[in-house]
Amino acid sequence: MVLAACAEPTGEPAAPTAREGATAGATTTDEPVEPIETETPMPATAEPTETAPTSTGEANADVEHVRAVQGADGTWTFHVTVAHPDTGWEDYADGWDVVAPDGTVLKPDPDRPFTRLLTHPHETEQPFTRSQSGVAIPDGVTQVTVRAHDLVDGWGGREVVVDLSAEQGDRFEVERSG
Repeated sequence: MVLAACAEPTGEPAAPTAREGATAGATTTDEPVEPIETETPMPATAEPTETAPTSTGEANADVEHVRAVQGADGTWTFHVTVAHPDTGWEDYADGWDVVAPDGTVLKPDPDRPFTRLLTHPHETEQPFTRSQSGVAIPDGVTQVTVRAHDLVDGWGGREVVVDLSAEQGDRFEVERSG
């Protein structure tokens, strides 16, 4: 490691010397070295930003309420209210799932990452409710868990267990067709 001596400030930036850039075994002089200009800019990730996502270590996308409505075709529509301190594109609640007791995520489109993908932040709408129809509940399943996902911290906020055989319960209500 090479340490450079400090010069008195003159109002002009000091020109680097060859000694400042020396490596082991290299010959050095105290002659000024012209700065090298490159045409490749530094990547944007090299500079710190004030809006970079930071993990709190605790997921905080909470399911506040669930309304499950069974349609005439037997599939379900879930209306899920989520609370999360969205700060913009860097940190927001980005989806929610309906999960069977065996851990299977129930979703109408198997190619989607969640039962309901949330495609943008809701920083001025909290809590917010979004719905997803076409959710098929397997025969014999009478209870599901609804959980929300946080872009930065993942799963781990408040979940709601929905008893599909009841009309209502803690943080949920159920409507059946027929």
